Amino acid sequence: MLRKLYDWTLNLAARPNALRALGLVSFTESSFFPIPPDVVLIPMVLARRDRAWLIAGVCTTASVLGGMLGYAIGLYLFDTIGAWVINLYGLQDKVAQFQSFYDEYGLVVILVKGLLPIPFKLVTIVSGAMHFDVPTFIGACLVTRGFRFFAVAALLKTYGAPIQAFIEKRLTLVFLLFLALLIGGFAALKFL
Repeated sequence: MLRKLYDWTLNLAARPNALRALGLVSFTESSFFPIPPDVVLIPMVLARRDRAWLIAGVCTTASVLGGMLGYAIGLYLFDTIGAWVINLYGLQDKVAQFQSFYDEYGLVVILVKGLLPIPFKLVTIVSGAMHFDVPTFIGACLVTRGFRFFAVAALLKTYGAPIQAFIEKRLTLVFLLFLALLIGGFAALKFL
């Protein structure tokens, strides 16, 4: 089953509308969607290594734009939609702690959490709720998301064939590791 899903994803990643799908996933992940854009980014770069920089650029741009939506949700709709997203992920008890930490280390929070498998939507929504400086927020999102997505693209562009061979040979292991990272990112929020 994993093999069919993997082959299907690689096939989709090579299609002309794949960039739009990546943009949509990346945009929504920064404000409310639970699945990270790496799920689409990695197969796209593996399928089209010659377009690695374009793919990473689309992923970064869409993520920052989605982050701006998350910021707006936190700024204008924190008590309604923002609270709903926070509650959906079971993070309501972490918001107060995160907000107090955010007062002192806001820029560091954006830069670090943008690189980790911790849901970025929490950072964007709380940034808006805390009225964090908009140009600094956008700049930090560009740096952290750009670094993450361009680093993945660079590794796959440079070492794509061996990485793809590794993934294909150990597909179940890679899937379980990715799943563990995703679940671990959400679980880490409970302890941070």
